[in-house]
Amino acid sequence: MVKNIRNVIIAIDGHSSCGKSTVAKQLAEKLDFIYVDSGAMYRAVTYYCLQNNIISQNRINHQLLIQELEMINIEFIKDQSLDKYLTILNGEIIEEEIRKIKVSEFVSQVSKIREVREKMVNLQREVAKNNSIVMDGRDIGTIVFPNADLKIFMTADTKIRAERRYKELLNKGHKISLEEVERNITERDEIDQSREISPLKKADDAIVLDNSFLNHEEQLSWALKKVSEILANN
Repeated sequence: MVKNIRNVIIAIDGHSSCGKSTVAKQLAEKLDFIYVDSGAMYRAVTYYCLQNNIISQNRINHQLLIQELEMINIEFIKDQSLDKYLTILNGEIIEEEIRKIKVSEFVSQVSKIREVREKMVNLQREVAKNNSIVMDGRDIGTIVFPNADLKIFMTADTKIRAERRYKELLNKGHKISLEEVERNITERDEIDQSREISPLKKADDAIVLDNSFLNHEEQLSWALKKVSEILANN
């Protein structure tokens, strides 16, 4: 645990399926900070769209989504028995549902809609007003918290990311091919990096973490060292 006299913000951005959430969760646990999974927020909106026919025949009804944004309430709670954070959409736990491939297929398209991003960014900034946080996503260090105390940009080889995600989905019982997973990751990268609103890019002052050949313990050790260096200089 890190003792601090002010709120500290750690922003972790990077490509899809590169383990941002894993590092962010571990870091928040070690530091006794609040963890915020911004990606889960966009996944929750996407899940809402799928459940309410806002996405139909592989098309998003932008006007309907914008009209219903005020109906979407997203929260995070920590399940002490499972020692993990759960995503809550309008009072319903949807942690497993938002990780399925159907949501993954549309989340980048939903998240590039201006009104969706504005709502999510406002929610993210609210959380940080009274808490020290670790937040991961695509635009945390560039848009949401441009003055974050520490910015980390995570990446890994595309094929390695696909293999990791493929194994994760198989372990959860999903039937999918490695080729489908790699295609989904490649498409999401392209959409995230080319969208007009808050594209995925490395902040000028972010530190790059390429975890292609690092395990969880090595990543966490690297991140904790960077946090110690930053806090020691403040």
